[in-house]
Amino acid sequence: MPFFAILLLAAGTYGFRLAGPVLRDRLHLSEALERLLSTAAAVLLIALVATAALTQGQGFAGWARPAGVLVAGVLVLRRAPFPLVVVAAAGTTAVLRLCGVA
Repeated sequence: MPFFAILLLAAGTYGFRLAGPVLRDRLHLSEALERLLSTAAAVLLIALVATAALTQGQGFAGWARPAGVLVAGVLVLRRAPFPLVVVAAAGTTAVLRLCGVA
């Protein structure tokens, strides 16, 4: 990637981060739009998790990874500590792969 493109992306990122505090009191959104944006953020996060959990390259990642993500999801819903969630998900995936589940 050319150095100019990196600088341009860095400036754009910094600009977006700075726009929040600067425009907080000047820009007022309706409650309906705030709910819509909140829902859109949740949908994008779920789509990212689903894509990362189910695919590898151009194909299906196998059953071990989604099982690990499922274990992590259950532990998060039960409000388990984050290190436990990570270790349990990785352990589940590793044990399933060790047992031959792809």
